[in-house]
Amino acid sequence: MAVGDAQFQLVTFQLGEELYGVDIMDVKEIVKIQPVRPIPNAPYYVEGIFNLRSEIIPIINLHKRFRIKKVETAEDDIDDEFQGGFIILSIDGLKIGIIIDRIARVIPVKQDEVKPPPQVLSGIGTEYIHGVIRQETGYLIILDIRRLFKAEELQKIIEIK
Repeated sequence: MAVGDAQFQLVTFQLGEELYGVDIMDVKEIVKIQPVRPIPNAPYYVEGIFNLRSEIIPIINLHKRFRIKKVETAEDDIDDEFQGGFIILSIDGLKIGIIIDRIARVIPVKQDEVKPPPQVLSGIGTEYIHGVIRQETGYLIILDIRRLFKAEELQKIIEIK
């Protein structure tokens, strides 16, 4: 997170019923849903791996990690817009993908708009949240991906593949 900067940008996405954001500087790319190969003996929230231009990327299911229900979409709700997919993050030089329900947009955020998270927010522990931004329709939850994916845990996931 670009701490100390007056303004930074977030890639926002829907996960379940909530809107989340991650620092754009940690996002490598966003791709549509791809087939994922399961990994034996992986942690419960590791969906598997997939091949992105000859690079093997582990995929994390935040629905399982945070115990969030997937958003239900009606058949007539589906259009040509990007629905679900993976956000490919780069954390300390390691690439990892997270499953999202729907990409939202990139938004500029002023540091003073970010407030400390409430003690419990949608079942996610505050240790994974950088902060929240109050919006007209609720809160935008800013994830702290370095706390969400600790170096040791990342290394274990990378070694599994």
